[in-house]
Amino acid sequence: MTQSDIVSSLVVSWTHKPKLYKNEAQIYPPRIEIRTQNPSPTRKQTKTKTQKQNHRRNPNYSLSHSSESSRPPKLTAPKENEPRGGALMSFHLSDTIDQAIRQLEEIEAQLKAAMSGSKKLITREEWEKKLNDVKIKKEDMNKLVMNFFVTEGYVDAAEKFRKESGTEPDIDLATITERMAVKKAVQCGNVEDAIDKMNDLNPEILDTNPQLCFHLQQQRLIELIRNGKVEEALEFAQEELAPRGEENQSFLEELERTVALLAFEDISNCPVGELLDISQRLKTASEVNAAILTSQSHEKDPKLPSLLKMLVWAQNQLDEKAHYPRINDLSTAKLEDPSA
Repeated sequence: MTQSDIVSSLVVSWTHKPKLYKNEAQIYPPRIEIRTQNPSPTRKQTKTKTQKQNHRRNPNYSLSHSSESSRPPKLTAPKENEPRGGALMSFHLSDTIDQAIRQLEEIEAQLKAAMSGSKKLITREEWEKKLNDVKIKKEDMNKLVMNFFVTEGYVDAAEKFRKESGTEPDIDLATITERMAVKKAVQCGNVEDAIDKMNDLNPEILDTNPQLCFHLQQQRLIELIRNGKVEEALEFAQEELAPRGEENQSFLEELERTVALLAFEDISNCPVGELLDISQRLKTASEVNAAILTSQSHEKDPKLPSLLKMLVWAQNQLDEKAHYPRINDLSTAKLEDPSA
């Protein structure tokens, strides 16, 4: 056992706060007695002259040692009411250990304080300078805006923006009108009309997309239930949707949820009542819009919302490392001063 191992053992022992012993109205810390474990059985233990002298000078300190023993010394606590010899050495040792423990606690507290306050502070002036150093071409910004108009189907806005900025869309604007007509029909609940318009636009869309086809038929069933046509709804579900459910387990589960609407007279108590909400129409219309865009080799989602999501994610990551002027309101893009 090395010296550091012995000191570590002492630290552990003293942290448990052993009892102090009183003698003649004075308090002395416990005596430390060092003995060697398992002395050699073949040789008698004898005290050297120096050991005898040390024992006479300090009767509380006994050292038994066997030259053939390789085991580390053992620390043993004193017995009660023993003389106070050796107390001075124990007192100084305990002071050293206590002081070391206090220093470790102070260092730990300083490290915690440093970690909590380690975020870098970036002023508004520094942040705006960094933003100004980033050069973005105006043409790229115009393409980003045009991409949003085209993808979301704002035909009039796209036409005016093309005249003002000279930015050409990557698809024919006439197809946008046809696509928006299909989307609007779904949003209004005219699913049959939407299917006819989609087939006129591109009949391969529904043929190659069974999931979209099922969702359109499901929306048609929802509209029948909404209008109170129970018998027609049951017949339609059995003839049009049930065969598709037999081929696809997820379709069957969605069909069961939809038919469950017929079991409730009060839709407010129906666990699947959200299917009759306007949000369900918008969800189906968005799926139709994306399918048509894909068939036209166009991105189904606009780039601008994706960039805004990326901005929010980047700010959340940066919040863990620095205080800086951040954008809290995306609608105004106003920089808020950092709070340390």
